Amino acid sequence: MYLGAHLGIAKGLDMAASEAERIGCESLQIFAKSPQMWKGPPISPEAAAGFRAAVVVHHLRATAVHHGYLLNLAHPSDARRAQSERAFRDELDRAELLGVDSLIFHPGAHLGSGVEAGVARIADALNAAIAATPTYRVRALLENSAGQGTTIGSRFEELAEVLDRISRPDRVGVTLDTCHLFAAGFDFRTPEGYGEMMDHVRGTIRLERVRAFHLNDSKSDLGSHLDRHENIGAGRIGREAFRALINDPRWAAVPGFLETPLDGDDYVRYARDLQTLRSLLSRPRKTAARRSRPRRASTIK
Repeated sequence: MYLGAHLGIAKGLDMAASEAERIGCESLQIFAKSPQMWKGPPISPEAAAGFRAAVVVHHLRATAVHHGYLLNLAHPSDARRAQSERAFRDELDRAELLGVDSLIFHPGAHLGSGVEAGVARIADALNAAIAATPTYRVRALLENSAGQGTTIGSRFEELAEVLDRISRPDRVGVTLDTCHLFAAGFDFRTPEGYGEMMDHVRGTIRLERVRAFHLNDSKSDLGSHLDRHENIGAGRIGREAFRALINDPRWAAVPGFLETPLDGDDYVRYARDLQTLRSLLSRPRKTAARRSRPRRASTIK
């Protein structure tokens, strides 16, 4: 697994890549604009080119943009859903311009209208966005949810139902968040539990559609449906639970992004979490000597 983290872009897009290498990341996730805004300033071609170049220079194996927090493609209101669809398309454009591999997003909440209706709305929105961007290469990855309220995606069957409705399966996939899995009731703290969970993934989502992981411990209990991230080994999941996941050869070329708590310590906690995860690897890699695969060029003109 390509171990990395979600880093800020306040110092510049290219600096996020530099900071990622400094703390030992092999992969990088960013926001392409403020996650609390529907719209953001455009990314200049120069800034996008600088980011793409920095990803190569700093030896990053995988990259992703995470969508903002306001998105709800399952919203029952036509007006609010249309607003989310415009925001999603904007984020898709930004992700393609930056040349990242994936755009990760929360599927949304049906707000009482029912899971089936919410799933259909998400699929319709994705199909429309994909049809409008036929030459794009960035994948849209649905992130599993903790199951709080009426959110969709805490059950693998719901994620699989969305994916099965997409006209271009090559343009979509799934990101599995370990905190959300645990909060949704998946106990993968033993090798047997991990194996059972992956058997469930195989029979629903399908393993090949899992394109990224969010690596987070949980402050909340198993099955709590509460999305409360914790640093690796400091929560209810525990350090050892990550051993099977990060050593699974099926995920050797899949990124795992930390979204664990920070406290203004210049990513010291991220560096510590990365060290903790690497201590679990059966064959530790030397991050300083790794070489990056070529990055793709953007298709946006």
